[in-house]
Amino acid sequence: MTRAAKLGPVAAIVGFLAFVEFTSGIIQGYYTPLLTDIARHLGVHDADVNWLEGSQLMLSALVVPAFAKLGDMVGHKRMLVWSTAITAVASTALAFTDQFWVFLIAWALQGFYVVWLPLEIALVWSRSRSADRPAAMTRRAAGLLVAALELGAIAGALSAGALAEALPMRVLLLVPAVAVIACFFVILFGVKESPDLTGGTLDTGGLVLISLALIALTGGLSFMRLNGPGDLLSWSLVALGLLLVVPFVRYELRHPDPLIDVRMFRSPALWPVFLTAGLFGVSVLGAQAPLSTFARTDAATYGYGLGATSFQTSLLIGSYVLSLVVGAMLFPFVTRWVSPRVALIGASSLVSLGYLLFLPFHDSYWQALTNMIIAGIGSGALVAALPAAAAAAAPAQQTGVATGLTNSVKTVGGAIASCVFGIALLGAAGEAATGTAGSFAGYVTVWLVCGLTAAAAAVVLAFVPKLAFSDTPEVEAAAVR
Repeated sequence: MTRAAKLGPVAAIVGFLAFVEFTSGIIQGYYTPLLTDIARHLGVHDADVNWLEGSQLMLSALVVPAFAKLGDMVGHKRMLVWSTAITAVASTALAFTDQFWVFLIAWALQGFYVVWLPLEIALVWSRSRSADRPAAMTRRAAGLLVAALELGAIAGALSAGALAEALPMRVLLLVPAVAVIACFFVILFGVKESPDLTGGTLDTGGLVLISLALIALTGGLSFMRLNGPGDLLSWSLVALGLLLVVPFVRYELRHPDPLIDVRMFRSPALWPVFLTAGLFGVSVLGAQAPLSTFARTDAATYGYGLGATSFQTSLLIGSYVLSLVVGAMLFPFVTRWVSPRVALIGASSLVSLGYLLFLPFHDSYWQALTNMIIAGIGSGALVAALPAAAAAAAPAQQTGVATGLTNSVKTVGGAIASCVFGIALLGAAGEAATGTAGSFAGYVTVWLVCGLTAAAAAVVLAFVPKLAFSDTPEVEAAAVR
């Protein structure tokens, strides 16, 4: 094809959905610079902030399967409205409590925003299905949405930094709530519902089984990160979570309208996407904190690290986020010259290259910046492309479920990586005992694991059928090289 596919029937809603993702980015970027201040406001130790991350991670793993399925059944817009309403109430509650347990509950409930992107991609796909090139339209829309997400994250972080000294904590915490409330009305009045809904009743039995499995798995990983790899309770919970997958799969195979059609994992186009999402979660969700702490570590004291200031580290992270925007925007244009499958392999390879380059090149700020930009371009493409690819390859009645699964599996991959990296950075006994820095061997582990998992994803994607995720071969064959 000589020109980009137009957004056609989805153009009217993409702008509204981009605002939703911009708001999601604000939530994800705004609180990070304030975590120490939040801990002081609540009167808790800095280490207790880990419970905020763990609770939201656990809830996000639970809500995506249910809301994705309900989106296919009763409407993707309807579930967007409900999830945004819950997020708005939770975000507002954060500003009106100084009790840690209340803040923790509200913080967890705020995690409902994680269902927005999967529901949006499913909504875009359902509205573009009648067009000439629905897969190309969905890829382009996904790139715009992820770009809006990352720009929102930058805006959130910068806003928090600018307002932190000027506003009292209660007012400071209200800023994201105002954005989410505005987002609620944007969805309510600006977004049209999906045209084709499956109806039916929710598979509550499957929901209970998968919820118990995810609670046990993510809970066990959280406890292991806090208590160390020798904690018997942590391993028991992880084992229980894995074992509960077996009755869940058997139950879903017998159910006439399952919560998750596990047969999708047999699809030659879908199982590599789901596995790639899990492998990708290792780096995109698990590696950012270690990269930040490595940048701040003083090489003169510990023999490694960049010794960067807070401002230099923020520039490093900001450059990485901007590279995500570039990757998300480039992906739909690249697929004009190569098949989506080849573009996905290329994106995974960039992530692998970026992290593996840290092994020989980690001594200077510019080396780290270059590595992160390379990994960021590939990561941005994958964030946009994976849910779009799942939507294109899934059965029509399972679009929301398929896009949601890419998010859920990515979250599980990130939870596992967060646990492994947290333990690795503790290092061998005695290493870094004179300070608070993580061990150098731990950082090497982070880079190596991220690089190898991304390389494994590239290999897995090679098993995808050549024209998967494309529109009809007659339409897109000319674009394939």
